[in-house]
Amino acid sequence: MANFEKTPGWLDWYSGPSKPTFQVPAGAVDAHCHVFGPGNEFPFAPERKYTPCDASKAQLFALRDQLGFARNVIVQATCHGADNSAMVDACKASGGKARGVATVKRSISDEELQALHDAGVRGVRFNFVKRLVDFTPKDELLEIAGRIQKLGWHVVIYFEAVDLPELWDFFTSLPTTVVVDHMGRPDVSKPVDGPEFELFLKFMREHKNVWSKVSCPERLSITGPKALDGEQNAYQDVVPFARRVVEEFPDRVLWGTDWPHPNLKDHMPDDGLLVDFIPHIAPTEELQRKLLVDNPMRLYWPEESGKEA
Repeated sequence: MANFEKTPGWLDWYSGPSKPTFQVPAGAVDAHCHVFGPGNEFPFAPERKYTPCDASKAQLFALRDQLGFARNVIVQATCHGADNSAMVDACKASGGKARGVATVKRSISDEELQALHDAGVRGVRFNFVKRLVDFTPKDELLEIAGRIQKLGWHVVIYFEAVDLPELWDFFTSLPTTVVVDHMGRPDVSKPVDGPEFELFLKFMREHKNVWSKVSCPERLSITGPKALDGEQNAYQDVVPFARRVVEEFPDRVLWGTDWPHPNLKDHMPDDGLLVDFIPHIAPTEELQRKLLVDNPMRLYWPEESGKEA
């Protein structure tokens, strides 16, 4: 049995989330979350850059129910490398209520890709955040993208805003739908109409295959989880960025909790509070339904898209 020691200073996920004030629409999807291990059942990868606490599928599904969601999209965590066993196990245990996003290597066989598809995987994640992973050659990633395109999967990309100019040509050469994690991690201390975020909006405007997750205000915020200056909402400095994306691209946005919130350094968010962030960035019922139901269903459950969950 593996015995893993957490990275020093690791913040464990918050075990007593509040019940959100905002009620998500029926059939809502938490379109970005993870499972960690448990390490004694699904060992963490030897090449990992961090060792997390355990965060099991049962705990994830309990959170889903507590927050009022119907489904999850479980994204492979970097601490598990390209061993997708924990994520696949969670998808299989969900009774059809979870889909997965995997990490794969060039050496994966067509049979292994098909097995992932049968388990509920619908995308692969390419991570360009240098502190989290070692760089994978772009020709290898392009080859993987071409192979998964045949299964109808998409590519999820994780990068930081300052790196978009250097990655632009590669991203725009991908043959699939491309989903950007967390709006490309904008620097919210800079103006929402400044050149850095404008480049990201241009990326989405010019490439209709690009979607964005408007998630993780707790990663991006400088003002933090406390409401300021009479404002009612936490993480208020992130709102203008996320709302801009939701209102300009209402049919290409997704939202997720990012539970269990890996690698946070200063605070661990209350997931109920994160749900209450949603109406600030998607202020109408129509925008909320697209963000939480219609868009994730179209991408992850196309065979059921348009039906009530």
